[in-house]
Amino acid sequence: MSSPPPQNLLPQVDLGNTFGALFIAGTLAAVLFGVTNVQAFVYFQTHRGTWTLYKLAVVWLWVFDALHLALLTHCVYYYLVINYANFTVLTEIVWSFKLQLVFDVLIVYGVHVLYAYRIWIVSKGRSRVLPAAVCMIVTLTSGVVIAIIWAMYQCHVFADLITRVQWATYMVLGTAAFVDFIIASSLCYLLATSRTGFSSTDSFLTRLMIYIVNTGCMTSASSMVAIITCAVMPTNFIFLTIEFLLAKLYVNSYLALLNARYYLQPDNPDTADFLGLCATHPLPYNKESEDEKLQNFCKDVSRLPYDQLYPARPIQAVMPQRPIAVTMDTSSFSSV
Repeated sequence: MSSPPPQNLLPQVDLGNTFGALFIAGTLAAVLFGVTNVQAFVYFQTHRGTWTLYKLAVVWLWVFDALHLALLTHCVYYYLVINYANFTVLTEIVWSFKLQLVFDVLIVYGVHVLYAYRIWIVSKGRSRVLPAAVCMIVTLTSGVVIAIIWAMYQCHVFADLITRVQWATYMVLGTAAFVDFIIASSLCYLLATSRTGFSSTDSFLTRLMIYIVNTGCMTSASSMVAIITCAVMPTNFIFLTIEFLLAKLYVNSYLALLNARYYLQPDNPDTADFLGLCATHPLPYNKESEDEKLQNFCKDVSRLPYDQLYPARPIQAVMPQRPIAVTMDTSSFSSV
């Protein structure tokens, strides 16, 4: 008599909420990497010339973003193709999963450093208290980066992400959202105090502040959603899906700020040039009142020579441009 078939001892894994979520993350990451390519192309087309720190930063972000996508693709391919239906391997963490999280936190930290450097440059000529505080906060977050990398390499199975290093997930996502708020508010303050009194430039600065707030809210909201999903649904990989996309969002948000001159397209060309100067030069800090501006303008005008104030019009400009008709009366001539 044959023995009864053994019971299925394989763990019941919901592939839709776990590795299916990772597959969706890989697909969306590829789409966002395409957006990164477009933004990098637009930046190099609109900023031709010598290589600067910003161009090197764009190249560095693009390389790290490409490596992050390659590691994420290998991770999905390893679980869903190579080890298809191998539930023993599906519970283990592959090396590319750990390494792509390292690139994830390095990209986020690198973007924060670039934002802090931008704040330092824009605040030149005024008090350094605010940019120094921002730079100090960003520097202190390097400890969080080291802690999350160390905690990640202490995990060997996916259950360790919840039982051992869940605190690290909350810490790194909460720190990222806090730094986003500090950077966005600092940039908006510097732009708000750089108004020149001209309507075209001031309206453009207002649009730029709205642009910065929107990009900062996008990354901060994504971090908060990842924290909430990790707390509410810790047994699936939905929070990991959002974490995988965070690096792409940070890269695109920074490139979008660099390409703001191209995207906003102000009608006034002088305002467009002003935006280009904001990328590498500090904004003027103007404390003059309207009366002082008017008095300084009158003083500057009074110093101009007379021929520049009242230039003489050329003769050709006032002469009629039509031909002069000449008529002759032949009857006035006597016959010979």
